[in-house]
Amino acid sequence: MSKILFVLTGADFWTLADGTKHPTGFWAEEAVAPYEAFKAAGHEIVVATPGGVVPTVDKGSLAPEFNGGQEGAEKIAAALDSMNELENPIRLEDVRLDDYDAVFYPGGHGPMEDLAVNSTSGRLLIDTLGSGKPLGVVCHAPAALLAAVTEDGSNAFAGYEVAAFTNAEEAQAGLADKAKWLLETRLGDAGVDVQVGEPWAPHVVVDRNLVTGQNPASAAPLAAEVLKKLG
Repeated sequence: MSKILFVLTGADFWTLADGTKHPTGFWAEEAVAPYEAFKAAGHEIVVATPGGVVPTVDKGSLAPEFNGGQEGAEKIAAALDSMNELENPIRLEDVRLDDYDAVFYPGGHGPMEDLAVNSTSGRLLIDTLGSGKPLGVVCHAPAALLAAVTEDGSNAFAGYEVAAFTNAEEAQAGLADKAKWLLETRLGDAGVDVQVGEPWAPHVVVDRNLVTGQNPASAAPLAAEVLKKLG
């Protein structure tokens, strides 16, 4: 049995270019699908958030249209309710990487608000990358990679191939023209090699011990890749 650290956003809003606070949090499917896969494989999960705040689910991610209908919406809501770890997160600041066999970051717009500028998370990402342990990051969570700045000012993920929520998807979701910055663009500016797949289709990229996914549909296949690395 392995111990997997889930690092979740502590934000419940995303500040748009005009200063509006767009309600958000983490995206349900991106936490639930990997959680269920890892649990089914017999692994233990610990949730960490900045300051140890209880993470907020993006209410939009519970809507029937994002879960294949009403039955799917009810199923994912019930799954979230059963994830006791979400109610008892540890402080990200207290995490010791040595205690874990893998690290996973679910997305949602929340990471664009807090993890993108969180130096503690950035250091954890740098250390995990260097450790060779599986590191999974999906959808908007690659925003956290922006905080992984090394002592010489470069990004630790520069030159890595990654999947992340694309500019095209942000535009189709109706928020691209309202955002302060776009994830795909900002990652590219940091030297990260974003591999763009078809909008909304599963797209997972594996580069060394880093496993990244483009969107919510990529969460389950990403988890499968992480499980392969855990052996």
